[in-house]
Amino acid sequence: MEACFGPSGGIIVVESFNKILVIQTAFIGDAILTLPLIQALKLNYPKSSIDVIVVPRTAEIFANHPAISQIIQYDKRGTDKGLIGLWQLRTKLRSQNYNLVIVPHRSLRSALLTWLLKPTMSIGFDRSIGRWLFKKIVRYNSSDHEIERNLSLLCPLKLPPVSTELPRLYPSNQDVQFVDSIMNEYGLNRFKFFLAAAPGTIWNTKRWPASRFAAVCEQIASENIAVVLIGGKEDVALCKEVMDIAQEKNVFSVAGSLSLLQSAELIRRCRVLISNDSAPMHIAVAVGTPVVVIFGATIPDYGFAPRGPHDIVVETNGLKCRPCSIHGGNICPIKTFECMLSITPEVVVKKLKLFLENKNS
Repeated sequence: MEACFGPSGGIIVVESFNKILVIQTAFIGDAILTLPLIQALKLNYPKSSIDVIVVPRTAEIFANHPAISQIIQYDKRGTDKGLIGLWQLRTKLRSQNYNLVIVPHRSLRSALLTWLLKPTMSIGFDRSIGRWLFKKIVRYNSSDHEIERNLSLLCPLKLPPVSTELPRLYPSNQDVQFVDSIMNEYGLNRFKFFLAAAPGTIWNTKRWPASRFAAVCEQIASENIAVVLIGGKEDVALCKEVMDIAQEKNVFSVAGSLSLLQSAELIRRCRVLISNDSAPMHIAVAVGTPVVVIFGATIPDYGFAPRGPHDIVVETNGLKCRPCSIHGGNICPIKTFECMLSITPEVVVKKLKLFLENKNS
């Protein structure tokens, strides 16, 4: 056991855990918002080994992070699918003898894996489908931000409260060099500064129309300012559509060309990011770049808004139909799409100019 001082000066007894495992097999944004929890664990247990179980799509998010010892990929929808894959993972990990397992993810699969590993202490949310498999359960407070919700999983450990903690990403030297080459290829260094735009997202009702992004590009791009469109391979066609509509020579697309950490390095260098409610806004927060984010079908109150000190949310308030779901959907349930269409390019441009014109932002 080791002792640490709490905020009131009294001694809090904290049990040492030399082998810690965090299980988070959700989407990219969820993975990024798990990093403050991992960072807080490392702060309190600096000598402990902290491993993470993640899906292949998000593994890169955790690369090079000084708080993480090992990244364990679990392809739950592919090669590791089903009970056989789960049992094989359990067999692989049992020798690690984890004495603390923390599970922000709320699936039965994650809870079952935790139980199979038989750690000294396991902690999960009361909204987990397999909550009875954890030794300690923490209330999932829907009114909190996801970062605070994840940090609340430390409560059973009686650790000192953590001050505001933002995720941090660590692009490698190779990532930096690759972005250098991209900057040179597109001549981005000749501009006074550039902004990034991420028009894509999995859910259609969370996607501001391509024509609106194009209109912003037309109004912002100039001899001094470039706009770089970013996204994954699935966003290549969308970004091309934005460019084709904009017809502006200082708008470029690197969609499908960069890895997650390379995208993070490019976003780090830009003045501001304009994004839908999707993973790029969380990447921007993790590299210290301000975000102007557009919320449509979803709302910031769900706990997934960007947390940077200068971030701005653009949304349509007062609609009875909003929010229509926690993730959004493929079509507007009432066929109006008013939550997005009522947000004009002029409104977004006005917000962006707060960063483009303010040298201290």
